[in-house]
Amino acid sequence: MTDQKRNIAILGSTGSIGAQALDVVRSHADKLAVEVLTANSNSALLIQQAIEFKPNVVVIGNEDKYQEVFDALDAHDIQVFAGNKAIADVVTYPSINMVLTAMVGYAGLLPTINAIESGKHIALANKETLVVAGEIIMGLADKHGVEIIPVDSEHSAIYQCLVGETYESIEKIYLTASGGPFRGRKADQLAAITKAQALKHPNWEMGAKITIDSASMMNKGLEVIEAKWLFNLKPEQVDVIVHPQSIVHSIAQFRDGSMKAQLGLPDMKLPIQYALGFPKRLDSNFERFNFINYPALTFEQPDKETFRNLGLAYEAMHAAGNIPCIMNAANEVVVDAFLKDRVGFLQMSDVIGDCMQKVNKIEKPSYEDYVASDSETRSLALEMINKLN
Repeated sequence: MTDQKRNIAILGSTGSIGAQALDVVRSHADKLAVEVLTANSNSALLIQQAIEFKPNVVVIGNEDKYQEVFDALDAHDIQVFAGNKAIADVVTYPSINMVLTAMVGYAGLLPTINAIESGKHIALANKETLVVAGEIIMGLADKHGVEIIPVDSEHSAIYQCLVGETYESIEKIYLTASGGPFRGRKADQLAAITKAQALKHPNWEMGAKITIDSASMMNKGLEVIEAKWLFNLKPEQVDVIVHPQSIVHSIAQFRDGSMKAQLGLPDMKLPIQYALGFPKRLDSNFERFNFINYPALTFEQPDKETFRNLGLAYEAMHAAGNIPCIMNAANEVVVDAFLKDRVGFLQMSDVIGDCMQKVNKIEKPSYEDYVASDSETRSLALEMINKLN
């Protein structure tokens, strides 16, 4: 990082990652500045953030809330736009140095593509972007000389472990998983799980979608596919181990047999700050990890039979093509339905698996193919859910 302030666009500023990123900016106002804020529909919080951080531009995805945001910010000399196209366009502004993609789900794909094509470095918190179109994204990043710095705690851990190393030296990586709120339970104990139970994560505070994904272990499945692309790995080089304490954030194993792990208390602000400050490490007053408080760190194999989503993700990664895109689209639909009490906890995996079987596979998909596969899968998944009700 130069001595000049880094101007950041935060896509999804009102979500969990976006709000914590603003905490980091608040603590490092001499080094970080907010150029753009975007939100989907939380206009009240977006207005509050804009008045505090004074970006040049804000975008509200929900066009019905444009006037409300415009009226509130008109006196503050902040440009206001609305709609998904505006979100995808605003990342190209020349004043932006880095784009933090903290939008949830498939919606983050096009803005990330546009940002990379405009030469913006990416702080990637939207794992679905690489799950859906990893080959396109990494190819564009290489073409445009763009650095993609992961924000997920697990991928940030691997990224930090690889500083000074080469990807060719990796033998295997281990992504750690807390196991979520239902670790150790079997399928017959999960059939009647409610959204209230699934939203209670033991270690992390996250948004609703990612919390449900964590409970079903789909989140770890998405991370497995993301890691394959981020670190140029073969599927068999990515493993998952359950680590209930969430202190070891992930581990890199090298060809000579040595291993590196990145440790710390479970606090998303640390990987966010690492990405926003990269290549420098910024000071922090975050609580420090003390080994004495954790005399035992434990590890175990994930249960892929009970938590089928993790197995489905591995199937999608091996199948490649548009299959991960299909899996992701189906998952986004079923999670939304689960949060609306329209599908059961275990039924989510059933719908995802069926969609992966029924939507046509494309070996070498284009961007347009991904768009079509996403749309077709969403329609099919909704049709399946409607039959269940």
